[in-house]
Amino acid sequence: MKMLPSFRYHPDPIRSGSVVKSPGLCRCCGTARGYIYCGPVYSVHELDDALCPWCIADGSAAAKFDALFVDDEALDTEASEEIYDQLCRRTPGYNSWQAEQWPMCCGDATAFLTPVGLTELRRDFPDRESLLLNHILFEMKITRSLALELLESLHREAGPTAYLFECLHCRRPHFNVDQA
Repeated sequence: MKMLPSFRYHPDPIRSGSVVKSPGLCRCCGTARGYIYCGPVYSVHELDDALCPWCIADGSAAAKFDALFVDDEALDTEASEEIYDQLCRRTPGYNSWQAEQWPMCCGDATAFLTPVGLTELRRDFPDRESLLLNHILFEMKITRSLALELLESLHREAGPTAYLFECLHCRRPHFNVDQA
């Protein structure tokens, strides 16, 4: 098995759950490469769990199936065509309970790190818990008692879930949070 291709806006698609080990054949290149993409695909073709990360990275899957891997509505309208192409056509997306969002910062799309529940947040990113609470309070405009309730209810697998991003330039964390 060879190393996965590099994705600027999704640096660890195995950790995030968007790419999994699989003996399956890729519908684009016809090769079993040991990994398969299991995130969202926006196409008229049925491509669930059918594409390898290499065909996503080089753009061949997007070209062959007229597919997007990140919903074009998820990205801020200020994104350049270059960023849009790299993110939507050459980057693994992520599964979310509600509509995915992909934050922008410093004139670029952020990097998606991973979905988190409160357990993963406290274990792997303890310095970001207060930042997530501030996001819920001030960006989502949820009152304090309900914000604390939402924070306490976050779960990686069962939702609601928080999705952690990081700016590639200033390293500022960003979040998208499903609402119950």
